[in-house]
Amino acid sequence: MTPRDWDGATYDRISTPMVELAKPVLDRLELEGDETVLDAGCGSGRVTELLLERLPHGHVIAVDGSPAMIEQARERLGDDDRVRLRLADLQSLDLHGERVDAILSTATFHWIADHDRLFARLHATLRPGGRLVAQCGGDGQVAEVDEAAKRIGAQAPFAEHLAGWPGPWTFATAEETADRLHAAGFADVRTWLERRPMVFDDRREWLRTIVLGSHLERLPEDLRDPFLDAVDAALGDAAETEYVRLNIDAVALS
Repeated sequence: MTPRDWDGATYDRISTPMVELAKPVLDRLELEGDETVLDAGCGSGRVTELLLERLPHGHVIAVDGSPAMIEQARERLGDDDRVRLRLADLQSLDLHGERVDAILSTATFHWIADHDRLFARLHATLRPGGRLVAQCGGDGQVAEVDEAAKRIGAQAPFAEHLAGWPGPWTFATAEETADRLHAAGFADVRTWLERRPMVFDDRREWLRTIVLGSHLERLPEDLRDPFLDAVDAALGDAAETEYVRLNIDAVALS
């Protein structure tokens, strides 16, 4: 699956709830302050900024698959020589022999189709004993939106483009993820699901920019707003959206 592009500027503006989710994940990553850390899926750089605050003498390699996100991160992070921005698909990430001390990732892995391949590549970038600390969408994430999108996508005039498509996400269970991490060479693996009801100030913009962006890419221009409106209407007046977060802690063996 080719990584989709994003509206980096809008994501940067509306992603405060995602940054709040990321803060406890960052707190789990103990740092001395001089490490080199891979930010796997840096988005617009808001979490990268928080990571850099904890690395006064360290460095961050910030990777994302979206050119718009990388440009937005470059605008946010400026000329800070502690960070290197790279446009790359995490499933084929190659640091050309360089190994990092730790990997942080938030709100990214569920957009990646092949988690076996993903974890193998991440393991290859970590030094022995390096830590992977991550959170992404897990089994049950945005279930109401997924159901509505599939139901509406199976109807005319959207069915030609969306019917039968499984969607852009890999929402794995904690048990599946633990097995994949062990197979990739990780030890001291901990995985768990956490339910987090979320409220977004502008639900339609959240749907357009984040959740349904891959759906909209598959539709012709004249069907995008009607599909977006139909899914938004199907969700009714609910103020909260059910987020299920998959947490990952693991250590690279070699």
